[in-house]
Amino acid sequence: MLIEQSRHGRVLQIALNRPAKRNALNLELCNDLVRAFDQADNDIATGAILLTGNGPAFCAGMDLHEVLEGDTLQLSELHERLFTVINRLRTPVIAAVHGPALAGGTGLAANAHIVIAAPDARFGLPEIRLGLWPVLVFRACALAMGERRATELSLTGRTIETEEARQYGLVAEIALDPGKRALEIAKSIAAFSPAAISEGLNYVHQIRGHDWTHAGTIGHKMRDRLMRSEDFQKGAQAFLKQK
Repeated sequence: MLIEQSRHGRVLQIALNRPAKRNALNLELCNDLVRAFDQADNDIATGAILLTGNGPAFCAGMDLHEVLEGDTLQLSELHERLFTVINRLRTPVIAAVHGPALAGGTGLAANAHIVIAAPDARFGLPEIRLGLWPVLVFRACALAMGERRATELSLTGRTIETEEARQYGLVAEIALDPGKRALEIAKSIAAFSPAAISEGLNYVHQIRGHDWTHAGTIGHKMRDRLMRSEDFQKGAQAFLKQK
């Protein structure tokens, strides 16, 4: 099994399980990840996804042996689906990162909504050193860090430490035990209204790249739906009783 799945209440933990290869992304692992993400997103019992990596590395990027020998078109299509999960999932993804998270590993982190990283975590887009450009992960990295920073990292191929990644916006929080802290956050999020989270992430997706007028039109409709929902009615009443 190249991924391990376990459940913590409404949190589904997905662990990359190729430790001997530093969780390098081969075809099978990518397929398993995409399938697990999609199934979790369609499962009403899952309120949040926790992404982790077994072994000393979170993810060392692509499996270069397979890339050199395999069908690059097939890999590209699969990687396209994997590295755009943040643009289609309506279930929050919280990543706990330790050790190297390079190339595709940085791409996976950038595709999470929240990243908790250990002090020893390292990020980077070293593809330029191999004569490549991080095309498929670039959009998510630019979304997380801004286009200018993602471009600089793509051009230099340099590795950044956890604190620098936090300053860039890729990492939300640094923790000695990122898995434990990420699980705490995931459980907290999973306890909130599923409808509000799904609608909220859908709103984020729909307004991206549009002007304020377009975003306002979408937002008014979404807010009206949520304010008429049973979750909001119960939540508002419970809040008022606390006063």
